[in-house]
Amino acid sequence: MQLSQLTGAFKLDGTPNAWEEFGHGHINSTFKVTTDTGAEYILQKINRYVFHNPIRLMSNVSAVTEYLRHRVEDHRMAMNFIPTTQGLYYHRDEEGDFWRMYDFMHGFCLDAPESDEDFYQSGLAFGRFQALLSDFPADTLFETIPEFHNTIDRYRQFKASVAADPCGRAAGVQEEIRFVLEHEQVGSILQEMRLSGELPLRVTHNDTKLNNVLLDRKTRKSLCVLDLDTVMPGLSAHDFGDSIRFGAATASEDEKDVSKMSLDLHKFEVYTKGFLEAATALTDREVEVLPLGALIMTLEVGLRFLKDYLDGDLYFKTAYPEHNLVRARTQLKLVADMEAKMEEMKRIVAQVKAAVHQQYLEV
Repeated sequence: MQLSQLTGAFKLDGTPNAWEEFGHGHINSTFKVTTDTGAEYILQKINRYVFHNPIRLMSNVSAVTEYLRHRVEDHRMAMNFIPTTQGLYYHRDEEGDFWRMYDFMHGFCLDAPESDEDFYQSGLAFGRFQALLSDFPADTLFETIPEFHNTIDRYRQFKASVAADPCGRAAGVQEEIRFVLEHEQVGSILQEMRLSGELPLRVTHNDTKLNNVLLDRKTRKSLCVLDLDTVMPGLSAHDFGDSIRFGAATASEDEKDVSKMSLDLHKFEVYTKGFLEAATALTDREVEVLPLGALIMTLEVGLRFLKDYLDGDLYFKTAYPEHNLVRARTQLKLVADMEAKMEEMKRIVAQVKAAVHQQYLEV
């Protein structure tokens, strides 16, 4: 279906006159749409292979965005989904695919921080997201991807893929498989703490990369977080950890030279400062396990890239045959570096927590 036909299903300000592909996400197809009035929108096709129930997905998204919009003074600090001419927040085309649109609000996104302030602002954005939704009943949300951060189950699935080896690729990645399996115990810690009730269930974003933060074009201050497809019940450490995995790394996840990949402790501290300044509802135990969240999220993503490589690249978009293997190797290298720096990461979190606490005492 033509994009012009799709945009006609939504109540827009003006007539669309420009379309362009937008972002570098691995899952959904995304386009930026501009109208003759200067209004800007994001149009997305929901990936039905990943999200099996788009209607439930949009139920989560609409519930969370409506809640946020009633808790912020500036309307740009919460996403604004555009209704269809039928009054829905999604449009289903003739081929059965689901589409949605939201107001771009004249902001901009970055794939990588251009300054410490950019990364600090993303920490504020995701910390604020946690704080604003701290009273939202997380258990009322659907799991758009069941057991998304259940690393115990992720390992079960990974072992099944290794055993099945449907594409005959396992023999060439024995070192990577061995590394993943050796880290099964540490990878399961947060899930075990969740099951025991030691960590509270919260509304979590589950894709906390910098490019999912909308920044103001004039001030570069964070406005809101985008891409709420994976908003569901989860742990705060997962959201923190994914931000660190993506933003405090010294190389991209697509870097073929793994020697370039490590954890930048300065960036780790910058993000931690923004996150903890805003995420004021976290318990002491939640704050304590944030460094572990960074390691486990990196391990989990590495495991998922490696599993997808073994399965024949079914889940993540790839640009060449070994793309998922390259991604897996960068993540596993980052895990190893985080292990070496774990004590320093813990020290930074404790220091920032104490500074934030003192800051609030002085207000």
